[in-house]
Amino acid sequence: MPASVLDWRRHWLKPIFFLALIAMGLFALVYWLDHRAAGQLSINALERYVALDGDYLTDAISQLAPVTIAMFGIVVTVVAIIVQLAAGRYTGVVRMFLRDRVNAMALSFYVVLGVFGIWLSVGLQEGFVPRLALMAGMAGASLGLLLMLPYFGYVFWFLEPTNLVNRICRSAAQTVRRATTCKVGSRLHALQRQTLEAMAELTDIASHSISGKDKIIASRAVDAFRDFTIDYLAAKPRLPDAWFSIGPEIRGNPDFVAMNSESLGDLEARHTWVEWQVLRQYLGIYTEALSHMPDIDYLIAIDSRYIGEAAAERADDALVDLILCFYNSYLRATLNARSVRTAYNVLNQYRLLVEGLLRLGSSRHALDGARFMSYYGHVGYDLHLPFVTETVAYDLSSLCQVAHALGSGEEDGILSHFLELDRPLRAKQQERALLGVRKAQIKLAVYYLSVGEIARATSIATDMKDEPKERIATLRLELERATSKDFWEITDRGRNFEYMPPPQRARLAEYFELLATQAGTA
Repeated sequence: MPASVLDWRRHWLKPIFFLALIAMGLFALVYWLDHRAAGQLSINALERYVALDGDYLTDAISQLAPVTIAMFGIVVTVVAIIVQLAAGRYTGVVRMFLRDRVNAMALSFYVVLGVFGIWLSVGLQEGFVPRLALMAGMAGASLGLLLMLPYFGYVFWFLEPTNLVNRICRSAAQTVRRATTCKVGSRLHALQRQTLEAMAELTDIASHSISGKDKIIASRAVDAFRDFTIDYLAAKPRLPDAWFSIGPEIRGNPDFVAMNSESLGDLEARHTWVEWQVLRQYLGIYTEALSHMPDIDYLIAIDSRYIGEAAAERADDALVDLILCFYNSYLRATLNARSVRTAYNVLNQYRLLVEGLLRLGSSRHALDGARFMSYYGHVGYDLHLPFVTETVAYDLSSLCQVAHALGSGEEDGILSHFLELDRPLRAKQQERALLGVRKAQIKLAVYYLSVGEIARATSIATDMKDEPKERIATLRLELERATSKDFWEITDRGRNFEYMPPPQRARLAEYFELLATQAGTA
């Protein structure tokens, strides 16, 4: 079935038309043959059929009501079984089913048809045949039979998980749009509750899909949160002030109850309780998917970045701060689970978010993001996950280059956090992590040399001047060997960390000369 019931010609009219054509055509042919065989050709077959002799219609009319009621029973039985199976897996299915206009119209049609048949069954009298009512009853019963097949198809389409997700998302967006024009406090509180219920339903679908290893449905549920939030941000300026207060119908939500009053007040003052709920659901799904379906974690990181960029475009500083906090929570959960590959992919999205913030002029938030990334690089090292630290180093190096290309005033701040990344590593024994950080710093220094930023390249050389000669030789050898931009495994980043474009590689020797000069003056 289509994503919308508006394609009525293909999925309603055409099946009914062709089924009716086949049934009525076959009946007309056979009846005409019987008419020809019976003789009496003074009247045509149609006149004979619509003559409707009352002496012979008693049994037929009395059976019309049971037939229509039996059709209604079949429809209700089939639909009830399907809906019950779906309701056992996802919450809110029955409510959505009963609220749907097509379902209400179809079931109402069968009820009306049954009542019509009951009343018609006693309408035949001696000398009077209610021909119009009889033909209407026959047409209705025929239509009811013809309608069953496309209606069952619609019910199966309606209960497909991806369509349920789309419907919940649309319903939540419509709820927010109604809130923009709502003036009554009690009604506004009811709309808040409906919005929160929609989020809970999406979370329920995502959780069931993760436990059932159904990545397609889980991914769609995660994307639905993003779609809703983007729509919400567009409508947010038109919402009344009362909407941003946590009303009595949602204050008892477990997520809100667990928060202290000061934190709740901050959500209200910053107008972010809806976004906080979305991201809180993301964090719950993220944690659940860590061990079962890490691909969902990558998607959550991607969608969180889209939300963060949309917030920055609208200068919603409170939401950008919130996005950074939840990115930090993603990383904390990932590092605690020691999931290095997930951290690698989430850091990629974190870096892209910070780059987006730089391009959108949200420099303060970009600097905060760089500082947080540096912090989690240290955490990864403390947890003996050196590759995480190395990944952070290359991401910070890339951020410095983007900041320079954009002429951002936060470039020196990001560079400072980058150069602090190796501080705790010097007293440790994990040589691999330190080598990775130093190579990232050398790459950045070579970039600065290639764009004429001698002072910043010198600051990096000064930071490295105390490194042992053996380590410097190892760093240079490994960087010179990296001649291919492609890594030898499939990655989302698509580039070898150690690769440098030819213009930068040509300045590599110049940097090591600069480093030797700084080491000689130490």
